[in-house]
Amino acid sequence: MSGLAWVPQSCTLPTEERPLRVAEWDALFAERLTSLSRPQPLHLRLDLAGGPGVEARVCGLVERESGCCSFFTFTTTPGQDLIRLDISVDRAHEPVLDALAARTAAAGEQR
Repeated sequence: MSGLAWVPQSCTLPTEERPLRVAEWDALFAERLTSLSRPQPLHLRLDLAGGPGVEARVCGLVERESGCCSFFTFTTTPGQDLIRLDISVDRAHEPVLDALAARTAAAGEQR
């Protein structure tokens, strides 16, 4: 999924910063994704391998993403060796979640 055409107009992150943010997410998923599921159409669940600094990294990305894309709802649940990241959207942003799920799966396959 090359390009950023899937990023919605409601995203307030400056256009020139978007590829950098996407690369941060891609790197996290490529390095840490252990499982991906879609319990509901508007809900994506990611399990990420824990480790030193991983929880802070995830929380930092979530905080910054929440600041520019308020349509996302993120919930992080840290565990002993795993960090669960739940991502939800409203119906209007389901295509964005679809694109994120596809991108996440592709990045996780690089692992």
